[in-house]
Amino acid sequence: MKKIIEENRSRVRAIIKKLTGSYNDDIEQDVYIKTWRNLGNYQENGKFKQWISALTVNVCRDYFRSRQHKMDEAQLNDEDVLAAVSVSGKQEELLDAKQRQKIILKAVDSLPRKMRQVVIWFEFEELSYEQISKKTGLPVGTIKSRLFNARKILSEKLNFLRGE
Repeated sequence: MKKIIEENRSRVRAIIKKLTGSYNDDIEQDVYIKTWRNLGNYQENGKFKQWISALTVNVCRDYFRSRQHKMDEAQLNDEDVLAAVSVSGKQEELLDAKQRQKIILKAVDSLPRKMRQVVIWFEFEELSYEQISKKTGLPVGTIKSRLFNARKILSEKLNFLRGE
């Protein structure tokens, strides 16, 4: 397990940072625990890095649905706390980026399952059209179509972010 952690640490941390807006040690630990628990379920069909990346994305998604995240968010939204804290420009940008990430992830999560999976594979796991096609058994044109339609839906849902 130590070798798995060493070989995948930077990838796992990068995904966590990309999805949550900052590094989160608890999420990283959950990824390794779930990796250890599910190692027996891993099938040699794909690359291990893709498998652990998908697992990391799922752990991040679970975090956003979790009670702890809601408590963290409630503390963040508490006006008394925000009024008491002096926020510098860079800290404010970080908070804004984190909020934007959450909004984007919720929008991706609301997509129909087939589109959501293609977006996750293409955008977060950085698989090519051909790799996704092999994984699903669907033609490349279908993958491109689903990605196009998913982006169109996301663009409409997230249009308000452009004005910020």
